[in-house]
Amino acid sequence: MIERFWQHVLESEMAVPAEPPLNDLTAELVSMLGSLDSVERHCIAYPVLATWLSQGVYDDLLVTFGDGVATGLNIGLGDVDSDRVFRRALSASVLASCVTRDNAAHLLPIDAIVTWADSGLTWFVREQDLRGFVPHRGWAHAVAHGADLIGALARSRHFDVTELTVLLDVIADRLVAPTAYRLTHGEDDRLAYATMAILHRDALSPDLLEAWVGRLDATANRLPPDDSGPADEWPSAHVHNTRSFVRALYLQLAMGVHGHTGQDLAHFATAPAARADLLLILRDALIPSLRFADRPG
Repeated sequence: MIERFWQHVLESEMAVPAEPPLNDLTAELVSMLGSLDSVERHCIAYPVLATWLSQGVYDDLLVTFGDGVATGLNIGLGDVDSDRVFRRALSASVLASCVTRDNAAHLLPIDAIVTWADSGLTWFVREQDLRGFVPHRGWAHAVAHGADLIGALARSRHFDVTELTVLLDVIADRLVAPTAYRLTHGEDDRLAYATMAILHRDALSPDLLEAWVGRLDATANRLPPDDSGPADEWPSAHVHNTRSFVRALYLQLAMGVHGHTGQDLAHFATAPAARADLLLILRDALIPSLRFADRPG
């Protein structure tokens, strides 16, 4: 019955039904973000909420709606390999849609965006469940969804040098933190794309960017510990993840990226001012790890 109702909504181009009331529909959709059924999560709850947000359905309620969604970031935070990761990850994506709506319509005061950013970034660096695809459950993809939230925040008119610097630092925090998970489902590309959104603001100095890359370099080019044996995996997961990200960012910076909306096309229309210098810095960070790849074993 529930699935049939929402199927009708999807077939009506996601028009808002006259009944039940919007509050009831919203509560059901937000609850479905944590469903164990990937169809409910990714084919119903997220696309319907994202569409209604982009169409302005929640414009008069945007602050309270976003605040409510942000509470989902804390559900089970600290769990490892728990089903509650789905609610956290998709809450980040819906919160990104809230920020994107404000980026387009300029509806919210800075306090609302800063509050959401604080909740989202705190969740992102504390998230312990970094699984990509979960057998029999579908996509969790917390790092990718977090990257999308960072990318939306990077475009906010309320964010300037200080806030954009924090976004870069959070990306580095996430990458260099020891973890058991290798990011192998495109998370490096999503994080690099979020970073490109930051770089295209042209707000950060070359010195700041060089210091940030240096922090990544220290992890990406770390050598195996002296006491490692043949059975020890190397590079360890966070070293692998950082190397992959640096490569992805270098490629995106070299080739350029494009947006999916008119607003994004304008955002990415010209190369970042720091592009040439940053390419050289990233190249220098890549060279040692490429030499490691030649080693046998």
